This record gives sequence, structure tokens and C-alpha cells, in this order.
Amino acid sequence: MSGPYINRELSWIEFNARVLSEAENPDVPLLERLKFLSIVSSNFDEFFMVRVATVKRQQRLNQASNCPTGMSPREQLEAIRARVAELSERKYRVLLEDIFPALAERGLVRVQRADWDSEQQGFVKRFFRERVFPVLTPVRAPAGEGLPSVGNLRLHAAFLLEPGPDASDGAVGLQDIGGETVEADDKGRLLALVQVPSSLERVVYLPTDTPNVVAFTFLEQVILSEAYQLFPGFTVKEQCLFRVTRDADFGVDEERDEDFVEAMEQVIETRDRSEVVRMNINRGSRRLRTILTRALDLSEDEVFESADPLELRNLMDVVGIDGFAELRDPSWKPMQSPWVDEDEPIWDSIRRRDILLHHPYESFDPVVRMVQEAADDSATLAIKMTLYRTSGNSPIIRALERAAENGKQVSVLVELKARFDEERNIGWAQRLERAGVIVVYGIARLKVHAKALLIIRRERDGIRRYTHLGTGNYNDKTAKLYTDLGLMSCDEELCYEVGRFFNSITGYSVIPGLQKLSMAPVGLKRRVLEMIRREATRAEGGGSGLIIAKMNSLADPEVIDALYQASRAGVEVRLNIRGICMLVPGVAGTSENIRVVSIIDRYLEHTRAFFFENGGNPEVYLASADWMPRNLEKRVELMFPVENPDIRRRIRRILDLYFSDNSKAHELGPDGRWTRVVPDATEPRFRAQEAAYHRIRDRLSGDEPENRQEFKVRRRPPE
Repeated sequence: MSGPYINRELSWIEFNARVLSEAENPDVPLLERLKFLSIVSSNFDEFFMVRVATVKRQQRLNQASNCPTGMSPREQLEAIRARVAELSERKYRVLLEDIFPALAERGLVRVQRADWDSEQQGFVKRFFRERVFPVLTPVRAPAGEGLPSVGNLRLHAAFLLEPGPDASDGAVGLQDIGGETVEADDKGRLLALVQVPSSLERVVYLPTDTPNVVAFTFLEQVILSEAYQLFPGFTVKEQCLFRVTRDADFGVDEERDEDFVEAMEQVIETRDRSEVVRMNINRGSRRLRTILTRALDLSEDEVFESADPLELRNLMDVVGIDGFAELRDPSWKPMQSPWVDEDEPIWDSIRRRDILLHHPYESFDPVVRMVQEAADDSATLAIKMTLYRTSGNSPIIRALERAAENGKQVSVLVELKARFDEERNIGWAQRLERAGVIVVYGIARLKVHAKALLIIRRERDGIRRYTHLGTGNYNDKTAKLYTDLGLMSCDEELCYEVGRFFNSITGYSVIPGLQKLSMAPVGLKRRVLEMIRREATRAEGGGSGLIIAKMNSLADPEVIDALYQASRAGVEVRLNIRGICMLVPGVAGTSENIRVVSIIDRYLEHTRAFFFENGGNPEVYLASADWMPRNLEKRVELMFPVENPDIRRRIRRILDLYFSDNSKAHELGPDGRWTRVVPDATEPRFRAQEAAYHRIRDRLSGDEPENRQEFKVRRRPPE
């Protein structure tokens, strides 16, 4: 290793600290702050299921860590525990002491059980009896048998019961839960669990006489308040809420080609029975905490206590409440690209010039239109596509089905190993197969993460191919929430190589030799390293060098070392990294020419874009891949060049925005700490995402000089 590194797991935690800082930011609208809290909680669930589970396994098996910092698994777990506990305290402090009180002042009131008035108490009793009680299933935990099945990330209520005078003589005592004797005063008491049903709405709205006020509580509080109805003949002595996080870091048997779907279904089922890596429990019952900790065979370091509400992911249900527009960000409606005419076939627009789409500022509709028009157009011969993640009611899936039913040859690679979307992808794959689509279920030992669409048409002058390549998934829902770039083109050489790419991943084919595209795991990393070293060589020879890279994560040691070498040679390196960054900038003699910034704002930054000065002949690339070992060595990814000069200049301007932000940016220092960028007293505030939105809006209104030329529109029926 040639330079300093930041631990991957700790860097990921610091990304979530930056997300949490938006929840703490008083300049952010209240419901948006609540959204950021929900995102942090959801992110940590996945982190424990995957990353912490992996480190725990390394420790249990006494395996050496592959962390370039040299931290052992034990050291990593200790550091993770301390930082997560600290962030959890911050999370609940801002929720309970800031956001909930501020929401109440504006008419959205969370009412705790102790504060329910008589009308609300009566409502809760009726609501429980009519809506909740029929769905609940209390399950007892017999002594010495551990716990009944506790599903992954499922919220549960636990009750410590004492038999009343009318209880059955056959009641079993709680002497040996989990194989260990508990305190003497727990003898003769019983443990029961109730899963909070996910089929019911988490937010329960309460009646109130106060005008212009919406009062609410959470479903689990209704269950706890009426628990006595679940256990006639018993007294509830103590109660608490808890949820467990289980290990989800295990793969499918790659050798089971004939029944691969069944193997994936078994992986999904296993997640609810795998090892517990964390328990969250609310404060208040020491005895129940002890009992549950022992029964789940957890150490104290694996138990995290917090206040209510225990489950913060579902705060999104509050965020989505009707009304309260003043508590949200102002609406930024996706705009139509000026290069795509809605009154003509999409193919006419693409033939005129390559088209860059900047989501979510520009609508995802042109991509959907490509598939929809291809499905219904008699000139379409074939459609080829990769699907990694898509939406629940995807218009693209429906169009692919229709295309197959209309006699087109449709080939789709559905990546079943897309973590936590496996079940949905299995459903889509089976549905597409029933419609007559040729479905390929991924590639053994590799995830196909590339985002590619190819449409082949018979036109008057012969066969023509059209492609879309992007940095994000073919998901019409997340295209409104994530920033991504996509390129639509009918360039013959590019489309030819996209066709070769599809042949290599759907059939028996050697890895193709590609000139324009770079494909992982065979050539993409080598190409990235070559371009970084090219900048360094020019700088060492007395020229200038500039690299601007935007991605989700930077964690590949070889790439980091190459960037350090470029910095030492005098190359200016600007990195915009949303999440993990293992590189340490600003270190004298190693990385003093490297700047790293991260933007956390209303949209999730998801674009992968790369600029290399190349001695005054700039090269710009877009990619599906981050600079991480998993993307560069263990996935099928694509990086593609942007050759249209106007589009190259536009991407450069987009990249520059992120290094001017002084409102939503954090900068990484040589001490490995992230610091929020703030303007000085004379500097106007600048927000990159807002500027990107306004630029596109101004371009559409004709206020941007480069787009004042006449837009030539051709209208004719499809060929």
C-alpha cells in the first residue's frame, strides 16, 4: 500500500452521519428532516445485515481482515459499536427534542399514551377491538426452548405475564428461558411475543377537538395499551418493543443452474432464520432485556437501547401525510428534455443527435417511451435489456410483455442476485417468461450491474440500432428521487458494441474486444488506471493534469494509490463522493492536490461521471460502476464515452457545480473527518442541486445562451 486509508465500514457510517446532519439542519423543512431520519435508520438496517455480519463472521472464524488500514475485525466492531451508539443518541435527540415538538407547533401532533384524552382512549379501544385484535397472534415462549421465530426487522412486543387466580394450572414457569436461570423474582412468570402486523398502517390517527390539528400515534402503542385483552386470566407485569437484525450476507449456490430460481427463493427464506447480529429494544424493562438477550444468544455489545418509537424506518408514513405542503421542499417537477419532441417518434429525436438526460431534473419518460414505442412499432425487430432493480408497477415491464406478445424478439437479463430485490425480480422474471420473453437469470459468480438497453429496427435505409446507457436503474420511481445521467444514441459503433455486450452476457461467447465500451470485470479497471496514470505522466512531463470524478463510493486500493501518485505528480484531482471514501485527501507529499466533497440534499446523488483533461483533449465517461473492488472485479459493469462535444461540456458544467456548493456540501480533511462547507460572510449561498434544476428550467425557457438557436422539429410517421 502506498498511502493512508480510511476504514471502509467507518467511512460508510460517516456517510450516514452526513445524512443525519440534514435531519439536524434547521434550514431543512420539518417533514424532510423526518425523511432523513427514516433514511438513516433504513441504511443502518442494511449495514448490520451485510457489513457488520461479515465482520462478525471474520471475528468468529478468526479470519484476518482484508482492511488496508490493518484494523482487526474486533477493532472494527468496537469502533462500529461506539460510533453507531453515538449517532443513535443524536438521532433520537433531534427527533424527540426538536422535530416532534416543532411539528406539534405546526399542527401535526404525536400524542403519547400517557397524554391520550378520554375521547382518544375510547377511540383506541374500539380501533383495537375492531381492526387490530383480529390480526394479532400472541405466541408463548416455553421455558428452556428459546424464542419462537422472530423475523428479520419485524417489530415485536414482548410481555412478561403473571398468572392470575383464574389462570390454568398448566401454566409453565419462566425458569430457563434461553438455557440460563433468570432472577428468582421472575419464577412463575411467562413470556409472550406479539408481532406488530405489517399489514396494518403504522400511523394511527386520533380524534381531536383542536381545529387545524392532526393527532397521531403509532400502531405498537395501541397494542401495548390494550395488551391485557390478549391475555385473559393473566396480568401484564412488564412489556417492551424489540426487533432483531439478522445476517443477510450469504450467497446463492452458483452451481445450481437448473433450479437457480428455487435456490434464490431459499436464500430469501433463510434471512428470517439466520444468525441475529443486533437487537434494538426500547428502554424500560431490564428483565425483558435480560431474557431476550439470553434467548437470542447475544452479547451486550449487540443490544442497542433507545426511546420510542423504536422503528424509525416507518416515519416515512408520517412524511407522506396529506397536506402540510409548507413542511416539505418546494416541488421540482421533472422537465421534458428539449431534444426530445413529444409529437414525433422517439427515433427521430435520437437520429438527430445523441441525447443526455439528467434525472430527476429531466423526466425519465423518454426512456420509458423507447421501450413502449418499440413494443408497438411494426419496424421493431428486437429489444435487449438488463434489469437490476425496477419499480413495483413498472411500465417498462408491461411494455416488454406487450412487445413479446406482439411478436418481437425480447431478451432480458434479470439480475436475481440484486440484494433485497431478489423476490421482486423473481416475480418479474417469471412474468416476462410467461409473456414469451427470453429471460436470462444473471451470470454465475458475477452480478450484472450494467444499465443497458438496445432496440433493433428495420428502417428504410436498413437495420438501425438504438441504445440507452445509464448510470442508474430502469426504475421509473427512483428516477424521480436519484440523480443519474443517461445517454440515448444511435451511433453505429457504440450500438454495435452494446450488441456484442449483450451477446456475451446472454449466450456462450468469449469476452468481446471493445473499443468504446469498457466492461468489468475484464477491462474497466485497467482503463481507469490507464487514464489516471496518463494524467500523471503528462504532469510529470511539465504539462497540466486534471481529473474530476463523481461516484457513490471510492474503495479500491489500486485506484486510490494511482490517484495518490497522480497527486504527487501535480495532477489536480477533484472527487465528489456520496458515500464511502477510503482515500485521505490533503496529506502533504501524498494527496495535497486532491479535494473530496460530498453532497447530501433532497435527491440521492447516484451519478457516476468521470472527466480527464487529457492534455487539452478532454475525455468524459459515464458508468454504472463505482471505484470499488466489488464493482471493478466482481460485477459486470459498463463505462461508456461521451463523444458529443456539447454533451461533454454540459457534463463538465454539471460536475463543476458540486465543487461550488456551500449549502449542502461536506469536505473530507486530512484527519479523516468530514466538515460541513459554509459560506463566509461575503459569499452568497450556492446549492448544487438547486442550480442544476434552475439551469435546466432556464434552458427550456430559452434563457441559457447555448440553447437560443432554433430547435428544428421534424414530424413524420415512424418508418
